Amino acid sequence: MGAENIARALTKDTLKVESGIMKQVVVGIASYGMSGQVFHAPLLSHHAGFRLKRIIQRTGDDAKQAYPDVSVSRSIEDLLNDPEIELVVMNTPDKTHYDLAKQCLEAGKHVVVEKPMTQTVAQAEDLIELAARQQRMLTVFHNRRWDGDFLTVCKVVRSNVLGRLVEFESHYDRYRNFIQPNTWKERSKDGAGIVFNLGSHMIDQALVLFGMPDAVTAHLRIVRPGGDVDDWYDIRLHYAGLTALLRASYLVKEPGPRYILHGSNGTFFKYGLDPQEEGLKRGMDPQSPGWGVESIEWFGTLVTEKDGVTQNVKLQTLPGNYNAFYDGVVDCLRKGTEPPVKPVEAANVIRIVEAAQRSNRQRATIEVRGRGE
Repeated sequence: MGAENIARALTKDTLKVESGIMKQVVVGIASYGMSGQVFHAPLLSHHAGFRLKRIIQRTGDDAKQAYPDVSVSRSIEDLLNDPEIELVVMNTPDKTHYDLAKQCLEAGKHVVVEKPMTQTVAQAEDLIELAARQQRMLTVFHNRRWDGDFLTVCKVVRSNVLGRLVEFESHYDRYRNFIQPNTWKERSKDGAGIVFNLGSHMIDQALVLFGMPDAVTAHLRIVRPGGDVDDWYDIRLHYAGLTALLRASYLVKEPGPRYILHGSNGTFFKYGLDPQEEGLKRGMDPQSPGWGVESIEWFGTLVTEKDGVTQNVKLQTLPGNYNAFYDGVVDCLRKGTEPPVKPVEAANVIRIVEAAQRSNRQRATIEVRGRGE
C-alpha cells in the first residue's frame, strides 16, 4: 500500500488543512545509546513536528536528566503499551532491528529503523510486506543523504559539468588502532563490521546517485591485530561506462579526499566530513542559524580545462540538513507523501552488502540480481 493510502487510512492523524494546524507526531526512541543521544533525541526534540514522549533506557537516568519532560521506559513493551506513541525509532544494535521493528509494526506503530535496515535481504523484505499489511510507515535513517558534501556531489553530478562521468570514488576513513572493549560493534557474532556500519552509508549514497549496479566486486579485511570483524573494505560497483569505488579503513591516520569524481571534462575532489555530527556531539541546536554550514577551507575543487588552460574553481559546499529526514517523516504521516527513504531503497543497500560479502568469499565479481525498484 502506498504512502498516500496509508495516510488516508489514518484519518485521525491527518493534516488539518482547513485550519493550518498539524498534529504533532508522538514518538518514542528505543535506545539511548550513541545514536539516540547524538542524533535522534536532539533532532526530534528540536523539530516542531514531533513530541518526544518516551526514551527506552534499560538502566540509568541520563535520558531523564537530558530531557526532563520525557518519560523513561525500561522495556520495549512499556513503550509499545503507550497508546499515544505513533512512531518508534528503532536504534538498537543491528542484529535486533528485524525482530524489534517487526514487534513495533505488529503493535500498530510506524517505524524509523536506524541503518542498516536489517542483517539480510529476506528480513528487509519481510518487514516491507508487514508494514504494507499493517498500513504503517516504514523508513530507514540513512541520514548521510543530507550531508552537505554529498548534496554538493549530487549537484556536481547532475549539472553534467564533468561531462561523461567515468569514475566515482568515496572514502569514509577513521583512525582507531585498537579494539574497543565491551561493544557489540566489535563482535562478529552480533553481525557487526565496517561494511554494515560505514558501508551502508556509502552504498546508499552511490545508489541515490546511480541506481542499482550491474555487478559488485569487493575485498573485505581485518587490518587491526586482534580484530573480530571486518575493518577495511574496497567495494566496486560496476555500471555501464562507470565504476563507483567505495573504500573505508580504521587505520587511516591522515585521510585523503572524501570524494573524487573523474569525467570527460574534468575532476572534482573534496576533503573533510560534514560538520553536523560534531555539532550535535557538542550540543548545538540543529535549528540554529548557520547549522550544517561548512567553512571555506573544506570547499571542494573543480578542475577543468579551457583552451588548453587548466582551471581550478572552489565550489561552496551546500549546507547539510539532517532534519530534512524528519521533515519527510512528518510529511509522510500527515500529508501522505512517500517516506524520506523508501524501504525498498534500504533493502537494496542490504542486497549490495550481501553481494559484497559473497564477492569477498568467492574472490569473484557478483552480478546483482533480484533488485528492487
